[in-house]
Amino acid sequence: MVSNVQPRGSHFIAGAYRSDIDGPEILSVYPATGEIIARLGAATAATVDDAVAAAVEAQRAWGRKSGTERGRVLRRAADLLRARNRALSELETLDTGKPISETLVADAASGADCLEYFGGLAASIAGEQVDLGHSFGYTRREPLGVVAAIGAWNYPIQIACWKAAPALACGNAVVFKPSEMTPLSALQLAEILIEAGLPPGVFNVVQGRGETGRRLVEHPDVAKVSLTGSVPTGRAVMAAAGAGIKSVTMELGGKSPLIVFADAELDNAVGGAMLGNFYSAGQICSNGTRVFVQRKVYDDFLTRLAKRTDAIRLGDPLDPETQMGPLISEAQRDKVMAHIATGKQDGARLLTGGDQPHLQGFERGSFVRPTVFADVQDGMRIAREEIFGPVMSVLVFDDEDEVVARANDTEFGLAAGVFTRDIQRAHRTIANLQAGTCWINAYNLTPVELPFGGVKRSGVGRENSRAAIEHYTRLKSVYVEMGDVDSPF
Repeated sequence: MVSNVQPRGSHFIAGAYRSDIDGPEILSVYPATGEIIARLGAATAATVDDAVAAAVEAQRAWGRKSGTERGRVLRRAADLLRARNRALSELETLDTGKPISETLVADAASGADCLEYFGGLAASIAGEQVDLGHSFGYTRREPLGVVAAIGAWNYPIQIACWKAAPALACGNAVVFKPSEMTPLSALQLAEILIEAGLPPGVFNVVQGRGETGRRLVEHPDVAKVSLTGSVPTGRAVMAAAGAGIKSVTMELGGKSPLIVFADAELDNAVGGAMLGNFYSAGQICSNGTRVFVQRKVYDDFLTRLAKRTDAIRLGDPLDPETQMGPLISEAQRDKVMAHIATGKQDGARLLTGGDQPHLQGFERGSFVRPTVFADVQDGMRIAREEIFGPVMSVLVFDDEDEVVARANDTEFGLAAGVFTRDIQRAHRTIANLQAGTCWINAYNLTPVELPFGGVKRSGVGRENSRAAIEHYTRLKSVYVEMGDVDSPF
């Protein structure tokens, strides 16, 4: 049995926990065993209104603080996250099913990096002065107001930090809605921010499903919406935000290409492909799930890939030796297994995996063995649809122009990767790929110093780096006359 991690309340509003007995129940389930580890309630309309009202009130004073003052709070919060990384990582493992070997380095730790980065950047958020001859002008970067931030279940605390850090650094207040499947770590982040000195009401958490998100997006006092989610959710959010002419940034799905040229260091390319398909049990939006391998090294690549994939250790997510945990839920597992069945029906060659392992002590866990399909064709459904599970499609190609055209033949454009020793070809290929986040001889590394986001149906706007400041501030222009007014009247 897993110890109960029931929070003191479902929501965190104006610096305090709150429960909402009238909201539908939300269950946090440990995906490795199916155990219920916490019971929460979804926010009613009144609770959403209270959270937004608290944010509106708190933002006035927070937005008037200097960037240095705001940055100090964020840097303290980063230190607290790092100090409590073990406990936060264990909580994230219980809520998501991801192995502790991942959550220790990729979740709260990367959230702390983000808070630290924007904490250091806050004091430098400014406009510019423009010389106009006998007069001058200047611009001001001002906070938008209240940001509605909607998270996803694959990286709960990291996503919360990716949205909160730039928003708070710019002087905004935030109402954050975690995924209903992973509701716990955002509440811990809210506590830590208060302990770090954030005034009550500047960062609030409300739990709920799609209806809660819709209420937030449509709320008249919300100025900005930031979403991480699926393309269908993105369409709905953009339509709702558009009705209120609200600023929107969205990081959505992907079906990203990873291209391996014949001159690549093959073991590195195999490692990159595995990181881009099997980390977090494949539940990463930027995954390079279409792996294009040049014909000359195709068979060698598959041999090495199958051997290393078969060696992946599945098991207890709290065991530090475990390399892959379960999927987030039974529903997600069933969806992934349906895609695997589709791949077989469409004629792809199952190289390895493709089944549900039954692990002793974890018989109710939502596990799927890491799966590789070879000889995949561009038109197959496993090569067109986002699976969001540990399923890799390997396709063969002959030349650069061909693979670029095939890689771009998708509605998505989140990420792309290239493995080659030819640095000129690497830069040329990346320049021709329709993707917002790209890697050369690496995959799925997302340092906070670089912008992250996609093109086409993979989203709008960017998270992280200085680019995020543009999405959490409005620009005001001021003209200053130094002489008399020249008027014809």
